[in-house]
Amino acid sequence: PSCSVTIAAKEFKGAADGRVNLMGKVTLVGKEERETMKAVYLAKHPGAFWVDFGDFNWFRMDEIVDIRFVGGFARAGSITPAEYAAASPDPVFAFGSHIASHMNDDHQSATIGMVANAIPGLDVSEAVITSVDSLGMYVKCTRTPRASDQPQQFKIRLPFPRRAEGRGDVKVVIMEMTQAAMAAQNEKVEEVEPEAKAE
Repeated sequence: PSCSVTIAAKEFKGAADGRVNLMGKVTLVGKEERETMKAVYLAKHPGAFWVDFGDFNWFRMDEIVDIRFVGGFARAGSITPAEYAAASPDPVFAFGSHIASHMNDDHQSATIGMVANAIPGLDVSEAVITSVDSLGMYVKCTRTPRASDQPQQFKIRLPFPRRAEGRGDVKVVIMEMTQAAMAAQNEKVEEVEPEAKAE
């Protein structure tokens, strides 16, 4: 039979978050493999009492025929099964949540500065990093438009200027982006001050 499986990002909370949908064909797992499958499943879902129900079965997706990626609103695309099979996990993503937590707890002002530098004119009151990988960060921003008193929340992608090669390199790249944002802010201040003096 045909089947589709949706795999959501670890921090998935709603339609604005990433997920991938695998579409393919599945086969019923033989009796000799079911206990092994059950052990693997229970290791991930220890409270899954339904695995012992008489009508519960195990299936394996042996053939993937199509893959659809949804990164959130207006961020979607497809990749081929060959591309999916050849891909490997992002080396930074495994510890990206720890970097995000540290930045959110101790350096959110730096993230706000990076957002302002990446998108001139975007003034946000809050910038929470939701995930980090070797190519950049996803950031949930909050702002209140001038014509409204209702805050808006949305996600943006902050790309790194280059691929980060490891945990230490992520720190270096984020420091470079923070310093660039501070330098850009200082230039704006210097431009405003002469105008003020001229008046």
